[in-house]
Amino acid sequence: MQQIKIDLVSDIACPWCAIGYARLEQALSSLPDITASIEWHAFELNPDKNMAKEPILPALSRKYGRPEAEMRAAQENMIRIATELGLNFSNMQQRYTCNTFDAHRLVKWAASQHKATAMKQALFNAYFGEAADVSNHEVLLQCAQSAGLDKDAAAKILATDEYADIVDADIARYQHAGISSVPAFIINNKYLISGAQEPSQLAAALQQIAAEPAA
Repeated sequence: MQQIKIDLVSDIACPWCAIGYARLEQALSSLPDITASIEWHAFELNPDKNMAKEPILPALSRKYGRPEAEMRAAQENMIRIATELGLNFSNMQQRYTCNTFDAHRLVKWAASQHKATAMKQALFNAYFGEAADVSNHEVLLQCAQSAGLDKDAAAKILATDEYADIVDADIARYQHAGISSVPAFIINNKYLISGAQEPSQLAAALQQIAAEPAA
């Protein structure tokens, strides 16, 4: 059995990050001789904690300088891709922009409980499936509960600055490493795979990396 380590840099507010992880799951399921340990790392698309929440389509239109209709078409394409992967993106176009720092804090806490992936998936489902505000603490507590985590313990985390320094360090580390878009997959601390690659492409890359002789 070959083992690989995957550091996955992503944001809850990034639809391609949800798609990218689902594609990674498909890739790994096609590689029974490879086991992967996955560690989630924080990235913020909207780092302003005091940002005004705005409907996603006009926000994207302004950010990219493209017509709102073009943004809607791009979102519809992502909804189609996500649905084929079994993801819930049903309210993707109804969501609002939001800051995800506290959500990242809970993902770091969830990692200490071996439930980081479950927490991340609950957050993706809340934001893209339900258009929930994943900066809202009550929404975050529901996500923690959905991920099988203790809701009261999560509330205690949110009431403090716990894990904030870890999230800050995470963000700074990968910015310093030159990662400016997500998802980003860092394999065995050596290889970078950028973007939500197709499962077959991911599988081929992972197989090639896993076959390398140990240094």
